[in-house]
Amino acid sequence: MKGYKLKINGNDYKVVVKDIEGSIAEVEVNGTHYHVEVERPAAQVSKTPKLVQVATVPSSDSHQAIAKTAAPGAASAVKAPLPGVILDVYVKEGDTVTVGQKLLLLEAMKMENSVEADHAGKVTAVKVNKGDSILEGAVLVIIE
Repeated sequence: MKGYKLKINGNDYKVVVKDIEGSIAEVEVNGTHYHVEVERPAAQVSKTPKLVQVATVPSSDSHQAIAKTAAPGAASAVKAPLPGVILDVYVKEGDTVTVGQKLLLLEAMKMENSVEADHAGKVTAVKVNKGDSILEGAVLVIIE
């Protein structure tokens, strides 16, 4: 919305341009509303910026509940989503796990977080123990 003070033939006018769509402008002159056709369309100014978010595909490294498309028999590391302390370990080396099965319990920022298997397979290594302090991205369990 833009306001103008115009003097035409000695008369003062207060003009407010409310909106412009194509070649039609909505204006207010001294409190009276008008729809005015303009000779050439004005450049459209967006009132609200449009946010564009690119669609991304999450990886299992960033979200534990999403299954990876790993080749059969390929080993995969389940990593810590947050820094924290291991409260409990539910699996041991040699166990067979399914997608979404709880592997361990992690306390991070005074909240308990379940870390789940990102794909089915056999646990080949458990890299942490109950009570361990770990950093974000640390390898917790390896599943083959």
